[in-house]
Amino acid sequence: MKTVFFRYLVSVLAALLVGVPALAADAPAPVKIGMVTTLSTGAGYLGEDMRDGFMLAVEQGDGTLGGVPVEVLVADDGRDPAQARQNITRMMQAEHVDLMTGVIFSNVAVATVPKVVRSDMIYISPNAAPSDLAGAMCHKNYFAVSYQNDHIDEAMGRYVDEHGYDSVYLLAPNYPAGKDHIAGFKRYYNGDIVGEDYTRLGETDYAGAIAAVRAAEPDAVFFFYPGGMGINFVKQYVQAGLIDDVPLFGPAFSFDNTLVDAIGAAAVGIHNTAQWSRDLDVPANQQFVADYIEAYGHEPTLYASQGYDTARLIGSALQAVDGDVDDIDAVRAALAAADFESVRGDFAFAANHHPIHDIYVRKVVQEDDGNFTNVLVDRVFENHEGAYVDQCSM
Repeated sequence: MKTVFFRYLVSVLAALLVGVPALAADAPAPVKIGMVTTLSTGAGYLGEDMRDGFMLAVEQGDGTLGGVPVEVLVADDGRDPAQARQNITRMMQAEHVDLMTGVIFSNVAVATVPKVVRSDMIYISPNAAPSDLAGAMCHKNYFAVSYQNDHIDEAMGRYVDEHGYDSVYLLAPNYPAGKDHIAGFKRYYNGDIVGEDYTRLGETDYAGAIAAVRAAEPDAVFFFYPGGMGINFVKQYVQAGLIDDVPLFGPAFSFDNTLVDAIGAAAVGIHNTAQWSRDLDVPANQQFVADYIEAYGHEPTLYASQGYDTARLIGSALQAVDGDVDDIDAVRAALAAADFESVRGDFAFAANHHPIHDIYVRKVVQEDDGNFTNVLVDRVFENHEGAYVDQCSM
């Protein structure tokens, strides 16, 4: 099955060949959106899901967002800040993009976003939202549609605390998001932290970390390992025989559909926190899930939902300014208004341009057809705002 992304590229090429009116010489030039994201390494599927969610919104608009024609230029950052900077620079200077988006990893965001926004260009993050960019380094041209890194872990800290786990061992990769996720958990957890380990970003062998968990004998483990890191860690943790005695908890990034499919039955029953779930009772979400499955043949992940919301937010701003992206003040104001139907329901931006939203607990289940997925269990926070808003002087 062809993805929506590739069908869109084919449609653009066909339009150039036959000269359809939408791309005729006398028509306004499409708004160029630069998307530099992670499409390779063990985390490549995260960027693919985000891109596919974004492009679904473009497809639904027949090549437009908010009724304004758009051209989406996509490049891989390889989870490498230097590669990301190179692609972003090319898109800004040679391709002359009007807006930027796409970042998945926080180390890439910290290394690239400040340059973009200081160049008087707007950057809209569909995923990474490090604390630095939410607080002291906030900028009027930077918006995070997804969350602030700490949000989802704050909810899990409260949930684990309220459910009687008196001691916890903490694990995350050694990069900005890993530290943010651990900080968020600790902010709302009042029990004992019996161990805290930051492993190498992209690590595949967790024997040492698992041995340390066994020695510490905690009541539970909280971990943040997205993509292939999460698959490797959970498989090794289960093989070590710890899963029945020391349960795992984490944010949704450690339990997306691709990850739980790879882990299999061992993931069933594990709880994770998120601002979105495929079964969230929101009309826009129900339509998104149905359309995504029809387009791609599988359920959307959290990353896909964030890509879709990012495109819809951009569409609302382009519609409000009639496609005039040269008026950056008007575009910025339209983005801040967040006048779109989010798949997560109520959505608003805080003063630091990060979301105010609800955070939920989900549980991994296996459905009757054998499909592994997440279902909503509880809501931990309502209209939750980030911890770094007061540090933002914007």
